Amino acid sequence: MINNYFYRALSITSDIELKEFAKNSGIKLSKLKYYAEELIYPHKSDLKKILTVTGLSEIELQLKLGHLNNDLRNLLSEHSTQILEILKLSEQNKAVRNTPGLQPVFKTQLGQLFQEDCISLIESLPHESVDLIFADPPFNLNKEYESGINDKLSKKEYLEWTEKWVLGCIDLLKEGGSLFIWNLPIWGTHISEILNKHLTFRHWIAADIKYRLPIQNRLYPAHYALLYYTKGEKPKTFNGERLPLETCRHCGGDIRDYGGYKDKLNPLGINLSDIWYDLSPVRHSKYKTRTSNELPLKLLERVISMASNEGDTVFDPFGGSGTTFIVSEILKRKWIGSEIGPVDTIQDRFRDIEFHKKVIIDIQQDKNKLFTDEVRKIRIKNNKWLPETLKNPPNVKSNQSASVKQIEIFPKL
Repeated sequence: MINNYFYRALSITSDIELKEFAKNSGIKLSKLKYYAEELIYPHKSDLKKILTVTGLSEIELQLKLGHLNNDLRNLLSEHSTQILEILKLSEQNKAVRNTPGLQPVFKTQLGQLFQEDCISLIESLPHESVDLIFADPPFNLNKEYESGINDKLSKKEYLEWTEKWVLGCIDLLKEGGSLFIWNLPIWGTHISEILNKHLTFRHWIAADIKYRLPIQNRLYPAHYALLYYTKGEKPKTFNGERLPLETCRHCGGDIRDYGGYKDKLNPLGINLSDIWYDLSPVRHSKYKTRTSNELPLKLLERVISMASNEGDTVFDPFGGSGTTFIVSEILKRKWIGSEIGPVDTIQDRFRDIEFHKKVIIDIQQDKNKLFTDEVRKIRIKNNKWLPETLKNPPNVKSNQSASVKQIEIFPKL
């Protein structure tokens, strides 16, 4: 694609000119394409060649490429008044916020679903009106979605689109609100660069979901990135949770050796870490409701329970199969969302809400305890230790109030 910012900076307008530039500069054609397609700033040896052929200074090239290091940012800041005059900007020239009268295509007692492009909906909603945002955008992997969207943009196009909806979400978030973005690690690095300028970083959560597909010449990609940021210094809501100990699914025995520390384990389980091993891809037809990727209910139950309370408003700009919406409804959160494609699958899930409610109940019953009821039965059968069978049972009086508070945050369904 010759219409690329890198080629424009080098005054290259055709394939013939690109090949000529490669010849004159001594830089391989494949290397020039790499810089252009991957948005990579030229390496030092190639940079000198480019500056020689173009006659540009390095600062001029940096400005043309939008590559702003700290020195250049400081320089621009020092001369902002002059730059403003050159650009002839004024308040009248700024983009006017678009507030079209959008109407939901589906409503519940708590939620509203819009069949719209997410950016159109974001622009129509009031600033600072949402407590929690969860976003699972397309990954730009050329997958087929029911909506028919183009999932194979250039890297530059994808990042420009990403920046637009991310900045819009930031505007919607209340002070103290939380933003979660689910994506591949490669895109997570770019999204973090945007978020770090506006929000407070909390966690890069690694969600371990393996598909066991053979991939040559690289490390096996075994996790998704779940970015967790808040607006302001700290979140308004953080409801911590605990998970059961990992045990052998056959005999119920310990996976790890806790030695002499068993009596120091909290009977309510192990603190949730920023690596989530207990999420599984949605494959079974009983749970999977569409052909493209679908997020597990456990993921959304955890995020929504952890970062919001009953009555809070949850926003999801990429509705997909509606997992965010169905979990929000069950957990008694208000919700708003958009889905650009068909929404019949989402409506069908709400008609079958009792099934999903049962799944959520099962998920909640298996947390905030050291062993699930099923594991306890297996351990009793196989004569494994339990907190009450230890010589020195754990003393939880010191954190009893905190523990009770943790349990109470999960609504009774």
